[in-house]
Amino acid sequence: MDEKLGKFIDNFGALVQLAQAGRHRQQEGQQLLEALTEHLGVTAEGVSVIEEMIPAHRFVDADIVMAELAAQDPAGRLTGIGGGGQRHHQSFSDMVQQSQLFPQFPLAQPDYANLAVGPDKQRQAVAFGLWLFAFAGSPLAVLQRNAEPRSGRQAASLEVMAANPEAATHFLAEFRLRMENNSVLKGQVISLVMSEYGPSTAGVTFHHRPSLPASDVILPAGLLQKVVDHTVGIATHRESLRDHGQHLKRGILLYGRPGTGKTHTVRHLLSLSEGSTAILLSGGSLARISDAARMARALQPSIVVLEDCDLIAEDRSFGHGPQPLLFEVLDAMDGLDPDADVAFVLTTNRPDMLERALAQRPGRVDLAVEIPLPAHAERVRLLELYGRLVAFSPAALDAAAEQTEGTTASFARELVRRAVVAAALEGGPVSDAHLSAAVEDLMADAETLTRSLLGSGPDATAGAGSRFPGPGFQGPPVPGFPGPEFSGPASL
Repeated sequence: MDEKLGKFIDNFGALVQLAQAGRHRQQEGQQLLEALTEHLGVTAEGVSVIEEMIPAHRFVDADIVMAELAAQDPAGRLTGIGGGGQRHHQSFSDMVQQSQLFPQFPLAQPDYANLAVGPDKQRQAVAFGLWLFAFAGSPLAVLQRNAEPRSGRQAASLEVMAANPEAATHFLAEFRLRMENNSVLKGQVISLVMSEYGPSTAGVTFHHRPSLPASDVILPAGLLQKVVDHTVGIATHRESLRDHGQHLKRGILLYGRPGTGKTHTVRHLLSLSEGSTAILLSGGSLARISDAARMARALQPSIVVLEDCDLIAEDRSFGHGPQPLLFEVLDAMDGLDPDADVAFVLTTNRPDMLERALAQRPGRVDLAVEIPLPAHAERVRLLELYGRLVAFSPAALDAAAEQTEGTTASFARELVRRAVVAAALEGGPVSDAHLSAAVEDLMADAETLTRSLLGSGPDATAGAGSRFPGPGFQGPPVPGFPGPEFSGPASL
């Protein structure tokens, strides 16, 4: 016999012995089929499986509800299922059927996933585990598993086995009821995130609720209060509105040049809405508007924030064709019940590009407010705000405000930062001279691009690449939509 062939046969024999030893060790523990038959009191392979799908962002809620229901049975237990990676590719029913031929799924320890339940809190949720318990006197077996996109499972699920089909139906009805009425998301500030495997596997990110007093939001007199009254104030009179048959759902559009304070205003609204669920969408997550609307309805009172909504709500008459996401925005805002305590807050730098249907239909956007460039007095207040830890003189602040006409709030913040940086580089205290030098530096011709990016009036609106029309803009009119000087409700 060839020496290499002989060595191969020896090695193959050793491999077979190892496999047989591993199989023997597997069979030493209780097998899945045996455990299920013993618990259910009937032959498990003859029992049907009912599957309940769970969105990825509600998996923690499902884990909490599942643990509560199982805990009602003092004799209930949680176990895992071994068998390697193949268990993730097979349904509960497949595992049971295959166990008849070969005992390859021994009971093991459950798998857990560490998932957020708040900005600073986590929970060890059962990612793959088998609950064996009795519900309303009937034995149930429930396989709980998280989504596993790499294995082709795009959503989390519960797979329920019960000798009595009515028991499974009763259990799932109670499970759904608890899921509808309880969620770790309720009252939280969250943003929806995208997943490389698609929206169905995407989750949420928790954020601390902002703490931003009105004194830190520098706007023209009365403007901030108008926004607050429409977004937050209406919710405080929900009972009166309902008693008089008036709808609670509402929409507000904040528009203006980049850096004028739209996002800052939104942060203030969130700080006033303690107890409300806030759902934030921006960039790619705007594609999840339908998910956001469903969550807002279930977790009301709610605020849904769509930043830079012109990215998906561009006017179709401008020649770019149908916009599926726009239709989802409209459907989401129209689909809510009239008494739904949900506010949509939209921000944009391009009101001229917004879809007319979005801007004109009451119940979608019923208040449009311009966040304008700050006037002289407001620029002084902005410099005082951002320089509150610096001893600038009133005269220096007034002079800086005078020289920076047409600039935004973000421009004022950058002025103060540059003054502080210059003083630090010199190794001395911050003085009026540093502020004056920062003004000259930023307003110089050499800083044209920087001024444009930070929101300086003349340069920010120059050229075909501008994101916001200047005072002389003569683009297509939007009927019923106000011009740059507008700061009140649109004529809808």
